[in-house]
Parts: sequence; structure tokens; C-alpha cells
Amino acid sequence: MTTTATRSPDEPMQPPAAHPGSTAARLIDQHLLTRRITVALSLAVIGAIHILDLPSKFAETPYLAFAYIGIIIAVAVLIERVLVVGSRIDFLGAAALSAAVIVGFVINRTVGMPMAMGDIGNWLEPLGLLSLVVEFFAIWQALVAALVYHRRAR
Repeated sequence: MTTTATRSPDEPMQPPAAHPGSTAARLIDQHLLTRRITVALSLAVIGAIHILDLPSKFAETPYLAFAYIGIIIAVAVLIERVLVVGSRIDFLGAAALSAAVIVGFVINRTVGMPMAMGDIGNWLEPLGLLSLVVEFFAIWQALVAALVYHRRAR
């Protein structure tokens, strides 16, 4: 006896799952590898930017320096995870960290932070602008990778 699966008209059509070893599976794996590398490089740049700004933070606002150290450590852990494991949660973690750094930047530039009111309105600082560009890029790459990973797993 054979059974035929039916789908309701409201269900979107899904392409058949890629069989391991098929051309489609290899393309998806290659795509994920590219995303893993771009996310890791983006995270490395985010870490480098915060390392460059770290000495001035120790002099101006030590608690922000410790926040920077937290960002740098989180970046290092996520780079390791993205390159070695590369799971969906790793990509989502990279996107979340990048988003959190953007939120911190926006708060610092709009309402300021305790003992750090000098950066209010300082939107055009080159290192800050570079940081924003890289963080948005990291979010984009990480979310696309998480989506591809999710589709591959189905």
C-alpha cells in the first residue's frame, strides 16, 4: 500500500531536501562556509576596533573599558564557535553581539552614559562609523547564515 502526502493550498511549496553528497548539498555547504568566514572576519574587525579604542577608554571611563574587554572576549569565543562548530545558534550569537554593540553605540551617542557624556552627538567619528558598518554587515551575514543553516537542517 502506498500513501501520498498532500499539502494544503496554504502551505508554501518547498524544494525537495538535498541528499547528502548531492550537488545541492555541496552548494549549500559551500555557501555556509563562505558565510562562516565572512562572519568570523567581521567579528575579528569588531574586536580589533574595540582593541584600538581600549586605551582611551581606560583613561576616560574605566567601566566602558571593561565592557570593551567583554566585547573582545565574546568576539574571540564567537569566532572560534563560528569557524569550528558553525551552528545556527553560533550565527545568532554573532548577530546578537553585533546588535548589542550597535545599541551601546547609539545610547552613547544619543543620551550618553555615566561619566561619558562627551560623545553625545559625535556620530561622525571614523572608528565609530567603521564599527557601525562592520556590525551591520556582521548581522546581515550571520542572519543569512542562520537562515541557510535552518533550511539545510530541514
